[in-house]
Amino acid sequence: MKVFYFTATGNSLAVAKEIGGELYSIPQVLKKPKLNFSADKIGIVFPCYYLGIPRIVKKFIQRVNLESNYVFAVMTYGNLSANGIHQFERLAKEEGIELDYTNQLLMVDNYLPLFAVEDQLAQDKNIEENLEEIIHELKDNKRSLIKQSWWQRILNFFSQSFYKFKLDTVDKNFAVADTCTACKICEQVCPVDNIEVQEKPNYQHHCEECLACIHLCPENAISLNKEKSNKRFKNSNVDLKEILKANQ
Repeated sequence: MKVFYFTATGNSLAVAKEIGGELYSIPQVLKKPKLNFSADKIGIVFPCYYLGIPRIVKKFIQRVNLESNYVFAVMTYGNLSANGIHQFERLAKEEGIELDYTNQLLMVDNYLPLFAVEDQLAQDKNIEENLEEIIHELKDNKRSLIKQSWWQRILNFFSQSFYKFKLDTVDKNFAVADTCTACKICEQVCPVDNIEVQEKPNYQHHCEECLACIHLCPENAISLNKEKSNKRFKNSNVDLKEILKANQ
């Protein structure tokens, strides 16, 4: 089994690790000249962005060639998903990839403009139990696709349209404090090579808005305008070095 994942602060990587198999980082795969993969079972694990899929995941599914008798996708999300994984299903089908199983997993939301990390951590989201059920269904090769209602599709459309509109220049809302030590961790965790560190991080304005640079800065030196909390998040089941390796 091969499992492809995209992660910023560790949620999707933690899920991919629990599912098992050979793990492939989507940012690393996209840097390869050939994207042909085959296995008895292939999975894609990614976070929900603006009630849908991240741009980097869209690029991946548009370029990759997957050969398998069983293809599944699991989307992690923090609060409302609007069944955004259905967007991934539609896109995959357009690219000739038929999904056999889709699901989504409620986890801690790291999106600081809307949610405070301490509030998210205080909620009981039954992550372990829900993930265990997903893994059990995957082991049984369950064939089931999440359905999307008309109002969820409308939410997905408008939210994703806004996401496309504000991308790239969103990093203009990031601020770097004098406590920055130019350690380059922000540069190394960025999945789209959007940061160059000299004396301080310099953003190149093709941001994915994953917020990895903000959450994983060891000095808490990077902040976002109007953030709900100055507390930062990294999935406790993932080491920083794993995220560094995944996104370099």
